[in-house]
Parts: sequence; structure tokens; C-alpha cells
Amino acid sequence: MLKKTFLQIRKIALGVLLVSLAACAAGRTTDKYRNENMDFGSIQTVAVLPFSNLSKEQQGSDRVRDVFVTALMASGGVYVIPTGEVAKGISQAGIALPFAPSNDEVVKFAALVKANAVITGVLREYGEVRSCNSTANMISLSLQMMEAQTGQVVWSASTTKGGIGIMDRLLGGGGDPMNNITERAVRDLLDQFYE
Repeated sequence: MLKKTFLQIRKIALGVLLVSLAACAAGRTTDKYRNENMDFGSIQTVAVLPFSNLSKEQQGSDRVRDVFVTALMASGGVYVIPTGEVAKGISQAGIALPFAPSNDEVVKFAALVKANAVITGVLREYGEVRSCNSTANMISLSLQMMEAQTGQVVWSASTTKGGIGIMDRLLGGGGDPMNNITERAVRDLLDQFYE
């Protein structure tokens, strides 16, 4: 009887552990800053600068920026300046590092393209990650929005999606496709912006 009870407790403990590990692996990893003095309702036109790429995937930042711009336009909350106009504005403003502009460069650029805000980003991880015999796709992305008149950061957020979960470790498999994970990360960041 005691042995049977001990086995049941072990099964319950193992179940709780597996659920906890799965929740940690699939959980939302986010950090967010929002300037409470900023009137976000006044932002009607946004320019999205090229993202910095710290990942191994050479074209990763361009792919993620494209998904983000499309999702931002689809949200209907703001007008997003076309990518070609952004490139032209970067050139005219003489921004040497478009993924890390100074406050003065943001002000000059925003005046040229007539934007109320400018968004920059850093792609930290993009692509396949490995752990032991398991592989899965993962993205880690940070964005920040700078207000056009001063170039000050008024919103910043980050998210990490994908990675190797408990089921990938136990059963193998490659996780979700990269595009699905990218879309989830972008939706998470937009949800944080519109909160």
C-alpha cells in the first residue's frame, strides 16, 4: 500500500515537473519600457529603419523587418512609410548607421520623411538552435520607438519565441517553421505596443 502511494506521488510530481518545464519553455519572454508622458495617439506616421543583425543568418534582419512592417501596416493603427522612401531618407539625412541613429539624426530623418516616430530594431537570434540531439527554430528581437521631435526613446520592447521545448527534447523534431515563429514574435511586440 505504501509503495503504491509512493509511486502515485512520484507520477504526480513528474507530471507537475513536465508541465512546469513545458510552460517555461513555451512562455513569453518579454521586457518593455513605455514613456507614460508620451501621447501615443498622436503617432500617425512611422518609419521603420533597417534592423541590426546579431544573428548568424545573414538576411535575417531584412526578413524580420519585412514581416514587422507588413504586420504594422495590417494593424491599421498607423501609416508606415514605404521601405524605398525610408532608404532615400536615410541617404539624404546622411545616417551612417541606420540601425543605431543618434537623436539628431532621428530628428533630421523624421523631418525629411515626415514621420511622427522612428522604429529601430536588433535581431539577437534568428534560426536554428541546438541542444544535445534536439534542434528547433528561435527568434529573439528587440524594438524601440523614438519620437520625431526630440529623438528620445518613448517605447522599447523585446521578445523571444521558439526554441527547444520539453517535447522537442523528449520526442525530437525541429519545432515550428521559422516564419510562424517570426510572425508570433512580431504579434507579441505589436500587442505590447498597443497595450
